[in-house]
Amino acid sequence: MHAVSETVERSAMLAMWRGTLHRCPNCGRGEMYTSYLKVADSCSECGQELHHHRADDAPPYFTIFVVGHIILAGVLALEQAYAPAAWVHAAIWVPATLVMSLAMLPRVKGMLVGLQWAMKMHGFEEADTPPSQPRQTS
Repeated sequence: MHAVSETVERSAMLAMWRGTLHRCPNCGRGEMYTSYLKVADSCSECGQELHHHRADDAPPYFTIFVVGHIILAGVLALEQAYAPAAWVHAAIWVPATLVMSLAMLPRVKGMLVGLQWAMKMHGFEEADTPPSQPRQTS
């Protein structure tokens, strides 16, 4: 049996892209989530353990940051161009904010889990060896 390299390169961009698509950052085939925001304990395809992630408050923070800037730009553009009544703004921007936030949140969380995997953070450093092969110790 050959020794496993301790420094396996992982592409952060690829892992984040796979996370955005709700896929395992390791293989890109298995589903990352078991429900809306519940990350699977492990990948059903490659066995990569995913329960290590520590996304915590970062996904909502980044989601609010991005959605807030987009919505604010839209509000200001609409106000400058047409100056509609307040109810028109509410009818447009409240649903738009909700839909954009709910659509972005799992994607942002997937990106962050993928980034943590690629950077070998929070327990992901132990995942260089496939689950079927025991890690060699000296």
